[in-house]
Amino acid sequence: MGTPSLIRDRYLFLVVSFIFWFSHFIYIPTLAPYVQSLGGKYTFTGIVLGSYGLMQLLFRLPLGIFSDLTKLRKPFMIFGMVVSACSCFAFAITDSLGWALAARSLAGLAAATWVAFTALYPTYFASHEVHRAMGSISFIVVLAQLLGMSLSGYVVDEWGWHAPFWIGGVIGIAGLALSLLIFEKKEEVTKAPIKLKDLMSVMREPLLLKISFLSILAHSIIFTTMFGFIPAYALSVGLKTSDISMIVFSFMIPHAIATLFMGKVLVPLLGKWRSLEIAFFFTTCFTLITPFVQTKVLLCVIQSFNGFSLGLLFPLFLGMAVESIPLEKRATAIGGYQALYALGIFGGPFFAGILNSMLGIEAGFYFAGALGLLATTLVLIWRKREHTYEVPSLNR
Repeated sequence: MGTPSLIRDRYLFLVVSFIFWFSHFIYIPTLAPYVQSLGGKYTFTGIVLGSYGLMQLLFRLPLGIFSDLTKLRKPFMIFGMVVSACSCFAFAITDSLGWALAARSLAGLAAATWVAFTALYPTYFASHEVHRAMGSISFIVVLAQLLGMSLSGYVVDEWGWHAPFWIGGVIGIAGLALSLLIFEKKEEVTKAPIKLKDLMSVMREPLLLKISFLSILAHSIIFTTMFGFIPAYALSVGLKTSDISMIVFSFMIPHAIATLFMGKVLVPLLGKWRSLEIAFFFTTCFTLITPFVQTKVLLCVIQSFNGFSLGLLFPLFLGMAVESIPLEKRATAIGGYQALYALGIFGGPFFAGILNSMLGIEAGFYFAGALGLLATTLVLIWRKREHTYEVPSLNR
């Protein structure tokens, strides 16, 4: 349990986190079609989508290090809320390809501050409850994605391309106001100052590097497919803008359920590495099947299975990335992990956009499927080498 004030702090934090991601994801399903409506080709669309990951790649680790050195999280959260709202308003009041790229880059900068969110929230819990904290915050992120992305197609269909951006900006301002009320416990002044070389040593942790590389591949897949070109593919096979919401629901509801299913059922039963292997294998299969699907019903079915498979991966990645890292270095570990997987957020849609321009939109799905196959192979190899790392349960 916890004191009433501690419980209030936890819920307020989760509300702010929900708003933060809702404002990011309310326009995601319609972003690629929107850029194309402005005259952008697949390659430029991939650049716009990839700029989000590039900014995270550049800024997440520096922000994590700076946050650890200053022993502060809340100011970075507030900054993220400000930039997130500015990104939405930049989309809303402009109508050009250049501004679309700039606005999406701002969104990437805002997302880079998530390192401070994920470092602060576990401080509301005991050390042995880290996975519980990460499970809760992962669920909130997925819930924000689900509701935001599900509304996107309907909002565009009713009020036009710019409506999701206005909604995201206004809600972002509300989140900014609430973020001012976030409680951050002061670090103990008796602790020795953190040295930069000690923080950088965290990035040489072998398990962190392996998990980060797998996360790069997983983020490449999801930002190439559902968060990238799935909506554009759906429109290319004759579906309507209003149909995008149904496809998003089909993907995101199983995706949300999987975040809870992983820690409570699959990992205790199979172990961490075996769970990763199974999830990547099914993600690979459903991604490769996607370009053969031409109807709304079948596309929804395939995306529901793919959403569940991908949803199994991300909470486990986050827990494995930080569980062995000392608290005072955790923001650096998270920042490094998030900066590395941002390579996937950038590289996945960027290279898929190039392939789509050269070979057609189906090529991006074959590319993502190949990445899934690589990930499955690596997990199989590493599982055999690191079986001694396994523990019975995430909730130990």
